[in-house]
Amino acid sequence: MEKVTFEEIVESVIARDPRYGPGAYAFVREALDFTQRRTSSETADKVERHVSGQQLLVGIRDFALENYGPMASDLFQEWGIRRCEDFGEIVFNLIESQVLRKTKTDSREDFRGGYDFDETFRDPFLPASRVAELRRSQPPQPEQA
Repeated sequence: MEKVTFEEIVESVIARDPRYGPGAYAFVREALDFTQRRTSSETADKVERHVSGQQLLVGIRDFALENYGPMASDLFQEWGIRRCEDFGEIVFNLIESQVLRKTKTDSREDFRGGYDFDETFRDPFLPASRVAELRRSQPPQPEQA
């Protein structure tokens, strides 16, 4: 039986769900590896462990800032990612394609309300005066449940 590549799986996922570009899937896979390595290095046994959606969101944030800096926001926009819930959709598309596994407690809800993209990926690279100006010009955001 011929082994199917990650890229071929992503092509089939995108054929079913075209919301996210191929780069988004490669990024999430790399960010997951990064998060698992970090999580396993924090434990004594150094075994790769399952990470929760919230742990993955932290890893995604850190991986993106470390590797893409101020370009992370632009890349996410290009790939169709606009909020943390999009990462959950990508993860569950990969679970449904049997690239990733989940536990009984994992759900898309784990990715809800993670962090604000502008605050996380744009604001750290702007002068403080510009961030303050942007905050004043934006209407207050409703709290997420």
